[in-house]
Amino acid sequence: MSALIVSDIDGTLIDSRERIPSAVKESLAAAQRAGVSFVVATGRPARWIHPIIDQLYTPPTLCVCANGAVIYDPACDSITHRRELAPDAMRTVVRVAREALSDLGGCGVGVERAGVSAHDMPGELFMVTPDFVHSWESIEHSTVELDRVLARSAVKLLLRNDALTSEQMHRLVAPVVPADVAHVTYSMPDGLLEVMQPGVNKSSALDVVAQDLGVDPADAIAFGDMLNDLEMIRWAGTGVAMGNACDQLQRAADVVAPTNDEAGIAVVLREWLQG
Repeated sequence: MSALIVSDIDGTLIDSRERIPSAVKESLAAAQRAGVSFVVATGRPARWIHPIIDQLYTPPTLCVCANGAVIYDPACDSITHRRELAPDAMRTVVRVAREALSDLGGCGVGVERAGVSAHDMPGELFMVTPDFVHSWESIEHSTVELDRVLARSAVKLLLRNDALTSEQMHRLVAPVVPADVAHVTYSMPDGLLEVMQPGVNKSSALDVVAQDLGVDPADAIAFGDMLNDLEMIRWAGTGVAMGNACDQLQRAADVVAPTNDEAGIAVVLREWLQG
């Protein structure tokens, strides 16, 4: 069966305990035995992939990381594709973002860079400014001044304001970032914007993946829950928003699944595979 299943990770593939429900693991394994390819597509960096995919009965063929800026092959632990923001573009985004948020506390800045594998030294890949308030406990980063953060190209620029929601930040920042400079999105609600090269999103990487696998996007099903999944679920022949997904994604989806805590992927896949 020449088909493709694509799933986001957080809020989609994993439940609230960061576990993949047994029903989801079983449905994905059954699909893979039938010849269907499975790919994860996430905002996470490659170094955060293995704690999730190691829970699966059969690993994914490929992993789209950093919202489409990176393609990672877990079988050989190799970054096979990357698209980076240049330092000048990042400086422009930081300048206009801080201006847009100047009355609301500005924003801390971070970058994600892609090494050659998922096991490179994280402090070399994840750098933040001193005013960057982490959304999660992290020891896998370096804290340096802004000039050093932006000194080299990166696959993802992060803008953080913990007093705002990501939606509020996006409403203020996205309109002032020129479309030919960068693409702005978010994957979590708590005041964190993710910025990539223009044209980079999960669907742009999935174009590469689908071509390599010989799969037509019409024969793909994609699952997601946040704004950074929007292009992906529009790209797939069947776009699925989880029951816990943001309103914008649910409106754009072909199907709304049960929530990630209800093994929503398994429920939809059972019917899709029979069709």
